[in-house]
This record gives sequence, structure tokens and C-alpha cells, in this order.
Amino acid sequence: MLRPHGGKLVNRKLSNSKCQETSEWSKDFDRIDVSAAVASDVENICKGVFSPLEGFMVRGELESVLHLMRLSNDLAWTIPILLDVSEDQAKKLDEGDELILAFNGEPLALMQLEEKYRFDHEELAHCTFGTSDSSHPGVAATKQMGLVFLGGKIDLINEPKGRYDHYKLAPIETRVLFEEKKWNTVVGFQTRNPPHLGHEYVQKTALAFVDGVFINPVIGKKKIGDFKDEVILKAYDALMTNYYLKESVVLSILPFEMRYAGPKEAIFHAIVRKNFGCTHFIVGRDHAGVGNFYGPFDAQAIFDEFSDLGISPLFFKSFFYCRRCSSVTSEKACPHPENCRISFSGTKIREMLSNGQIPPQELMRPEVAEVITQHPNPFVG
Repeated sequence: MLRPHGGKLVNRKLSNSKCQETSEWSKDFDRIDVSAAVASDVENICKGVFSPLEGFMVRGELESVLHLMRLSNDLAWTIPILLDVSEDQAKKLDEGDELILAFNGEPLALMQLEEKYRFDHEELAHCTFGTSDSSHPGVAATKQMGLVFLGGKIDLINEPKGRYDHYKLAPIETRVLFEEKKWNTVVGFQTRNPPHLGHEYVQKTALAFVDGVFINPVIGKKKIGDFKDEVILKAYDALMTNYYLKESVVLSILPFEMRYAGPKEAIFHAIVRKNFGCTHFIVGRDHAGVGNFYGPFDAQAIFDEFSDLGISPLFFKSFFYCRRCSSVTSEKACPHPENCRISFSGTKIREMLSNGQIPPQELMRPEVAEVITQHPNPFVG
């Protein structure tokens, strides 16, 4: 099994006794209330999902990531992990302070404030997403961030509670599980959608080369028109129950707010799955993309710049269902003309489902389609 990114799995969760001590003597500390998205980042930092990060980025680390796509120690990293606050909040804080990050009224983490700083939001957005266009959801979110950023290490006091925690495994748990299953090679699959037949084809094709597949849906705030978390999970439950060998697949959620950063987010997603214990990572068409901001295979090409990433990408180009072949296939294998092919268009499938139509079995398993069509409103509004 691969070592975590940076060589060591980060664990910054306070012991029960330390949590009790902290609760007693931290009542007079400054307190920052954080959003669900930031709470997910806190959990992912402290549990090692974002190894080697131990806290929110200081200015030097941020500048290195934005301009070099590497941390200051030259380790590959492509997405800023930041804690933003308002000017009024920042005025009350001094570098060197200890402060409590709170979520839903409860202490979440203890932070050692190393640096508070400003950074131009336009530059932050453009360097992260390759655009400053506010129609890009990641750019829009960046421009709405507070004017001051806080950098420093954090320690988890209480895990944020979520509706789908029974689906959640930490990297230390997945690594033990993969070893128990005797999986020497594991392929990670990132998703924010219910599975269509093309997803199943990709996963099972990858299984021909590795011991197991780790399906890791992103759970958290998404853009309007994306599928709701509960729909994604119930759909995968249906697929795995009816069409997968139990010994070949593990599903666990990733609490995380999508950035829609395309190629850079593909690298970040690979690093995260490396920390979970994956040796391979599936990168498909327009991975983590949105609209027309990125080319369909830009997220695959960027891996050429990261030969030291450690985890091996598996690239899948265009594939489709061929009526003549009676199977999912690709241009490399199928000799039949376009009119025999049914493409796996996410937009097309969404339109069909929005109109109450059940996608044909050539596109989606009936058990999966049933889960979606029976939900009163499967899409984020």
C-alpha cells in the first residue's frame, strides 16, 4: 500500500481527556463560527484526508500552491485550503492567539493562529480556476469570501455530525480495511452523481487491473442542478446490492464542498484518494469541470506535470453503448456507425429524469433509475 502524501498520515484529533481540558480552559478564547464547508475541511485536515496539511494555509503556502502547484516543501498540491473571516472578526484576533472554531454552536477545533493576512480575491480565483468569470461557481464563492485569511494548525475537538456518517470512513480505517481484504492495489473513484452504466463500466474495467474499487462520493454543498446527496447514496446502494461482488468494492463518503476547479481539482482528488490508501485513481472526461471552462480531457493532461504524485491515474476517454455490440464500448473497439451509439451524457440523463422519464437500460440500471424517479425532488434547487 502507498504511503500517505508526504509520508505520514496526519492525525490531529484531541484525546477525550484533552478535549475535556480544552473545554474547561478555553471558555474565554475568541470563537469563530464556521460554515458546513469549512467544518468539512477541518475534519479532513485533522483526520489525514488532506495529509500533509495540519491546518489552514498561511500566505507563503498559499502563494506556492497558486503559482507553483506545490506546497512550500515542494510536495504536489493544487487547491487552496483556507479559513476566511470578516475584517471585524480579524480585528479581535492577534497572531499567536489560540481560538475555538465552532460549528452549529459546538466547539469543533482548537486553532493556533500563526498568521492573519489579506489576499486579492481576483488573483486567488484566477490562479485557482483559470478564470475570474463569476458564472463559474468556484469563482463566485471565492469572491464572496471574507477579506482576511487565518493560517495556522488546528486540532479537532468534536467531529461535525452529519446525516450520512454511517457511510463515513477515515483514512486510518480504510487502510486497515484494505489490508484486511488483502487488497494490494485499490482504485479510487470520485463521483458527485448517481451511477449510470458508463460509470459501472469504468469501475469494472478498472477492477480487471486492481484488487478492489473504492467508491468515494463527495457529500456536501453542490451547485444548482446537481443530484442531492441522499439520491447519490441510495442509487449506489442499489447498484452495489444488485451488480457488484461484495468482496470487490467499498463505498465511503467524502465530506467536501466541490470547487469545480477542473484539472487542478483532479490532482487534488487523486492526492486525497492516495491518503485513503488507493494506488490508482480514475480520471474521466471533464473531471471536476463545470460549463465550458475546461477542455474535456484537460484533467487527464495535467497529470503529465506531476510525475512524483505517487498514485497512478487511470484515464478513460469517450465511451458509449453500442446497440450492435449490445455493450458499453469505445471507438477503439467498436466498428459501428454513430447511429448505433448512445452516449452517456449527464445532461441528457438529467433532462430525462427531470421530465419523469426513466432512462433506458442501455444508459442506467433499472434499480438505479427507480431510486431517482421515486424521489420527489432529486436535484439541488
